Amino acid sequence: MSALLDKGAAFAADKGIDPQALTGAQLIEDMKPLTAQVQFACDTAKGTVTRLGELEPVAMADTEQSFAELQARIAKTIALLDAVPREKIDGREDATVVLKVPDGEMPFTGRSHVLTFSLPNFYFHLTTAYALLRQAGVPVGKLDYLGGM
Repeated sequence: MSALLDKGAAFAADKGIDPQALTGAQLIEDMKPLTAQVQFACDTAKGTVTRLGELEPVAMADTEQSFAELQARIAKTIALLDAVPREKIDGREDATVVLKVPDGEMPFTGRSHVLTFSLPNFYFHLTTAYALLRQAGVPVGKLDYLGGM
């Protein structure tokens, strides 16, 4: 996602486009903009690890508007993930993991939480971010989405 944002920022600079035209872009009126897609992907990653490891949730303000602020959000999320001791999450495949939602709670096993909720949710937001940039004309392709394989 960070590399996709780099390409978006470079595209905006090269074309003289206001970067916030890209970071605020939506696929359709009732969908969240690029900023939210990055925030939700980060929230999914950090929430998965904190729930799985039974750690305190880490709140982030969701105030990012610029490419630089979004990159900082990604870096902060990665740093948080790197700081989680491996022993907090290893062996928790069958542990009960509860996701609190506005209408109640969604119980999972550690495995089902990761495989049936977290990964699909993360990739939904990554894919939507990719699509927003692509729709705006940013020259990204499948290999960019896959991490520049």
